Amino acid sequence: MRVLVAMSGGVDSSVVAGLMKEAGHEVIGATLQLYDHGAAVQKKGACCAGQDIHDARRVADTLDIAHYVLDREARFRSAVIEDFADSYARGETPIPCIRCNQTVKFHDLVELARDLGCEALATGHYARRLEGATGAELHRAADPARDQSYFLAMTTQAQLAFARFPLGDMPDKAAVRAVAARLGLAVADKPDSQDICFVPAGHYAETVAKLRPETAEPGEIVDLDGRVVGTHRGIGRYTVGQGRGLGVGGAEERLFVAALDAPRRRIVVAPRAALPRQDVVAGEVNWLIHPPAGPIRAEVKLRAREAPRAAEARWDEAAGLLHLVLDEPNVVAPGQACVLYDGPRVLAGGFIRPTLERDRDAQAVDTAEAPA
Repeated sequence: MRVLVAMSGGVDSSVVAGLMKEAGHEVIGATLQLYDHGAAVQKKGACCAGQDIHDARRVADTLDIAHYVLDREARFRSAVIEDFADSYARGETPIPCIRCNQTVKFHDLVELARDLGCEALATGHYARRLEGATGAELHRAADPARDQSYFLAMTTQAQLAFARFPLGDMPDKAAVRAVAARLGLAVADKPDSQDICFVPAGHYAETVAKLRPETAEPGEIVDLDGRVVGTHRGIGRYTVGQGRGLGVGGAEERLFVAALDAPRRRIVVAPRAALPRQDVVAGEVNWLIHPPAGPIRAEVKLRAREAPRAAEARWDEAAGLLHLVLDEPNVVAPGQACVLYDGPRVLAGGFIRPTLERDRDAQAVDTAEAPA
C-alpha cells in the first residue's frame, strides 16, 4: 500500500521508512518544519528543524523515496508554543509533546496522507496499535523503557485507525540502531532528542517569559496558612512538587511547591508530606473506548516517567470531566497528562485540572492576612 512516513530526521522515524520500504510498500516521507530554521541549525538533540530536516532528506535519498518538507511553523507556534506559555501563565505544568501530536503532527499528517492517496501514516513512536473487537487499540510498546503510549493518548480513534507504529514490537533501541546500520542509514548512531525542541538549552522559563512577561514578575511565597515566607522570581520558574530554588529558609521542614496562585502571582509551599493527594480531575478527555457508564477500576499514569498506579475512575459526561481517586496519594501537577490504562491498553487521556479542594485552598490563602 502507499504509506506516508513522518520523518523527523532521527533514527527511529528513518528506520520506520526503511522497514516500510522493505515490506514492499510505496513510501512517501514527510518532514514538518516546526520552529525557527535558522536558530535551530546547530542545536543538537532536537527534531523538526535545521540539521534534522537535512538528515531526513538524506535518508529519503538513500532509500530512494519521495520526500516533502511542510512548513508548519506558524501553526506550531499558535497550537503548541503559545499554549505552552499560556499554561505556565495559568500556574500549570504543560506537556508540549502531547499537544504537538494532538494538534499538528497527527492532524496535519493524516490530512496530507489522505490527500496523497495514502492508506496509512507510519511514525517512529514506540507504541503498539492492535486490532480489537471494536477497532484499533493503543497499547504500550514491547520495550517499557521506550514506551510512548502516554504521549499518544490524545490521538483520536479515527487517527489511530489510520496510524501504524512499526517500532512498537522492537525489543530495545539497540535493535532499532542495528536495523539502521543494516540499511546503511547515516543516522544510525545519531543521538536521541532530549529537550523540548523549541526551548534553547532547556531554559524553558526564559522562553515563557518572552511570550508571557507576567510569568517573570516576582511575587510572594506563602505557606498553607497564608503567611508570607519569601519572594519568588516569577511563577514561570516553578511547578508543583518542586523543592529546589525556592530560597525559603528558617522552616523546620524542607518546603516544596504545593500550588501556584497565578492571578495573584503567589506560590504556596508546604512540607513534602502535605503534597500528595488522592483526588484527580482531568478535562479535554479523549476516549479510545466507549466511555463507561459507572465507576471502573483502572491504572493511571500522571507523569511520563512514572509507573501507572491503581485508581477508581468515574466519567462525568455532563461536565466532560474524568474523576479519579488514587489508591495511594501522589503529587499531582495541573497541566500534566492523565492517561488511563487497562493493563497495556490505553483507555483514555486528558489533562489534569485543579481540583475543587485545591481551589478552596488557594481561595483561603488569597484571603488570609499576613501577620504584622
